[in-house]
Amino acid sequence: MPGLPLRRLLTVLTGVVLAGSLAPAANACPFCSMQGETLTNQVGQASMVLYGTLQNAKLGGGGDLGDGTTDLLIENVVKDHEARKGNKVITLTRYIDVGKDSKYKFLVFCDIFKDKIDPYRGLPVKADSDIGDYLKKALAVKDKPIGERLKFFFNYLDNADVEVSNDAYKEFANADYKDYRDMAKTLPADRIAHWLQDKETATFRYGLYASMLGHCGNDKHAQLLRGLLEDPEKRVSSGVDGILAGYTMLKPKEGWEYIRGILKDPSKEFMFRYAALRSARFFWDQRPDVVARKDISEGVTLLLDQSDIADLAIEDLRKWSCWDTAARIVALYDQKSHDIPIIHRSILRYCLNCPDPKAADLVKRLRAKDPQMVKDAEELLKLESAPAGPTAGLK
Repeated sequence: MPGLPLRRLLTVLTGVVLAGSLAPAANACPFCSMQGETLTNQVGQASMVLYGTLQNAKLGGGGDLGDGTTDLLIENVVKDHEARKGNKVITLTRYIDVGKDSKYKFLVFCDIFKDKIDPYRGLPVKADSDIGDYLKKALAVKDKPIGERLKFFFNYLDNADVEVSNDAYKEFANADYKDYRDMAKTLPADRIAHWLQDKETATFRYGLYASMLGHCGNDKHAQLLRGLLEDPEKRVSSGVDGILAGYTMLKPKEGWEYIRGILKDPSKEFMFRYAALRSARFFWDQRPDVVARKDISEGVTLLLDQSDIADLAIEDLRKWSCWDTAARIVALYDQKSHDIPIIHRSILRYCLNCPDPKAADLVKRLRAKDPQMVKDAEELLKLESAPAGPTAGLK
């Protein structure tokens, strides 16, 4: 039964679970997952943020969960408010029993309502965490140029406290590539290489680290990245596209030939080929100075005969206005191997944009056969080209 190939379906489901999407958000790091609001932003939205130990929890008389009070022994004031009145201990209007031997301390976010402190979030962290000092320093650089800010967060990427290190990672994940491109040239390559070789490094970080190494590394670091690509365990991680990009930035000719070899080989795992496609997109969008766009489009065209990924290649070729492949893409519509709805829809969208007469002929044929399908595709293309923003599409 025609439809989304099983491997593609499993890939999509896996991507949703691991990263929320197979692609990063627009204007974000192209090799990062785990985008999201950072602690620095959350602190900025709070009226007051305190760090310390919870003690003396007392239940209230209402019987509701959380009804009561708990004292917060303040050890660090991340963000102050006059409502605290300089007190070293404040009473929170929440019952939070952490036990006598708790190994955790808390970062407490508060609003102020009618001069009263209203705690609305408590983040437990290890007792030896330096999250308080980290956030105070992060607030101090929040108005600095983005490159300077990211260099500050770089030094916390390997922090022992996972809350701190993940927050520093999110700062990069939310940043556009151009925000860290120049800064990455000044980073300590051996330190990044150590992270990539450390078995304790989470695999979702490989893409960011490898792309950084692509800016500041040398031949020995290129060999390291090539070794990661040859490792069967590493090549199924979520950061392979960044490893491919980093390797190619250090060794443009060898790196692109390696990517091209993946793209043309249908026996490679789907995720490996998809990572190669994502790295090709990166070079098209961000670094055509490393790989020429004519080479990128030729490489992506190698995916057209592979029915489990052809639709993605066709979509990229359409967005890049690569109309010299029109005859080949039009011919795919009637191939039995590509008789899959998702591929047919991508071919139709390509042809609706393409000025080639062969594309126009296919659109005419499909409009006569299924006018609603063509109309739906046209509407989607209009939405795609509509300006972004809250009023987009409104009249």
